[in-house]
Amino acid sequence: MKRIGCVGDNCVDHYRQTGEDHFGGNPVNVAVYTRRLGGNASYVGAVGTDSRGAAMLEALRGRGVDVSHVHVEPGSTAVTYVEHINGDRVFGDYDEGVMTHFALTEKDVAFLGDHELVVSGLWGHAEAYLSRIRQHGAVTAFDCSDRPEDPAAQTALPGTDIAFFSDDGSDDEALRQRLRQLAAPGPRIVVATRGSRGSMAYDGQRFYEQGIIPCQVVDTMGAGDSFIAGFLHGYLEGLDIPACMTAGAQCSAVTLSYEGAW
Repeated sequence: MKRIGCVGDNCVDHYRQTGEDHFGGNPVNVAVYTRRLGGNASYVGAVGTDSRGAAMLEALRGRGVDVSHVHVEPGSTAVTYVEHINGDRVFGDYDEGVMTHFALTEKDVAFLGDHELVVSGLWGHAEAYLSRIRQHGAVTAFDCSDRPEDPAAQTALPGTDIAFFSDDGSDDEALRQRLRQLAAPGPRIVVATRGSRGSMAYDGQRFYEQGIIPCQVVDTMGAGDSFIAGFLHGYLEGLDIPACMTAGAQCSAVTLSYEGAW
């Protein structure tokens, strides 16, 4: 079965009022959602030697994610402190912990290059490795979040085959222009997620649009990451771009229907 390698940041969301820890981070979420879809996924990143790092690895193993190349480093796992205020989730202090100095080894690059597809994101410290991973034969993907002009994204794009970013404010023509601009450095496919307006993609020749899948929205946490997982899983299954966009929307609708990312 084809595998997706997910590399980069992870984070523990610690809820102050309840004391609960919830695990996430863009590549972590994509790995978990890929497993939910029936695909194979690996996660490569860094956790600390604290109890949160051990708990995150246990949770990922429990979801069937390969964590054999996760670095366990002396120190603390990345954590964000969260509060619920008047029903809203408010993110406070963030400590990147051992992810601050995360870097891939040659063995990591070779391991990831043995996957059919590798995905990272803006805060993953992996943007400079994508071209090398692609040289091993893997298709590469990168999530620019809502900052495609960020230096990390600009470093990643020349080595990226499929680029994602979020933009729920631009009108259609302005978004088409952004898609063209982001395709220029090299990505073969660029996809913009647009919140309640669905998504738009560009393959260098034409534009594609996809609406949302109606659902009962309980929580938006992880919705964007689940779209990426659905799209990439569909891509590895040989679906065309419109069908990949539909698969992304369907996966996102599932995540929107429950509390938390996973």
